[in-house]
Amino acid sequence: MKIVRRVMGRYFLQYLFVCLTCVFCFSCSSDDNPEPEPEKPSSEDPGFPWEEERTQILSTRDMVLIYGGGAHRTTIWDKEHLSSYVTYKDETGKEHWLFDSYLFLEIHNGKDKMFASGYTQTPANQRDWMDLVDYYFQSKIAVGALDKCIGEAAERIGKPSEKHKIVIGLPEPIFGQKDWGSLKDGIMLDFSSSLDRIDACKWYIDYVRKKFKALKVANIELAGFYWIAEEATNTRTIVRDIAAYLNELKYSFNWIPYFNSDGYNEWKNLRFNYAFLQPNYFFNETVPYSRLDEACQIAIKNGMDMEVEFDENVLSVNNGGGRLYDYMKAFKENNVWNSKRLAYYQGNSALYLLSVSADPSDNRLYHEFCHFIIERPGIK
Repeated sequence: MKIVRRVMGRYFLQYLFVCLTCVFCFSCSSDDNPEPEPEKPSSEDPGFPWEEERTQILSTRDMVLIYGGGAHRTTIWDKEHLSSYVTYKDETGKEHWLFDSYLFLEIHNGKDKMFASGYTQTPANQRDWMDLVDYYFQSKIAVGALDKCIGEAAERIGKPSEKHKIVIGLPEPIFGQKDWGSLKDGIMLDFSSSLDRIDACKWYIDYVRKKFKALKVANIELAGFYWIAEEATNTRTIVRDIAAYLNELKYSFNWIPYFNSDGYNEWKNLRFNYAFLQPNYFFNETVPYSRLDEACQIAIKNGMDMEVEFDENVLSVNNGGGRLYDYMKAFKENNVWNSKRLAYYQGNSALYLLSVSADPSDNRLYHEFCHFIIERPGIK
């Protein structure tokens, strides 16, 4: 399967170190220890006030991708790391709000379990899906830490005009899997059935809603979900029903297909609310600058939003900063910067590394990139 960004270095740095995340944060399971049965959603309406009060589906403006929840990750998403994604101090020392939205996602758990097809691992099961959600909704890291960062920043610079938003990655129920788990009567779901795949996704959505409510955050809205699969090949039969369920609850359904992926131009028919096109330019130096212009025009033609892409190679020591400058230049020249919602892929924690770097070239790039965000016109 052609997964351009995955092949072109999107994840190559993520295997260099032994992850500390599992030690300090992630509720990983051991094959040697029995696991409790996953909690089943209640048949009673749990009551989610924010859904009852919401009058429309929320959109994002500048949404940064935060990868976490796998044992291979090296970044612990605590307040120290997330603060660089919440506000930015410009050259004069003035502090600004930065991203308005945060997409928490993972592609595999670092223990040979994948959350989307196209990899070589074993399909993740219900317990793995549950562990992923449990990782996101902790008080001292991930969503809990983000909420605290926003609250503390609001005391310094005043409340933002609206609450910050989170979007949660929704795993792909991989076709043919028969050992995912059960929802009732102990009967195992069979992912050869579209109905069973859809039911598993609904269970996951409901579990996220419940965990978000239990965390009791003050500065964040649960805005939507993100489809982890970057192509439509294996999920055309189920995404419309998932979208209908989400939209009924007033959540957005988001997608970030790779360049020319199967189904990218069908995103409206597939019932995604927002689709962000990946140019897949940053990761391969043989891809010419014209790719960015082409991607911008494809996105405009198909009514899509777009993604900015970079990873740890953006640091001056790796000589990749010039290609991030290219994104900013092309997006402005093609009127994407001032008219589109943007998503920002930044590898593991490349923006944090830029923000703390002592290298003058990194400092210049960091400031220009942050100005690129904070100076964008309001996007509706």
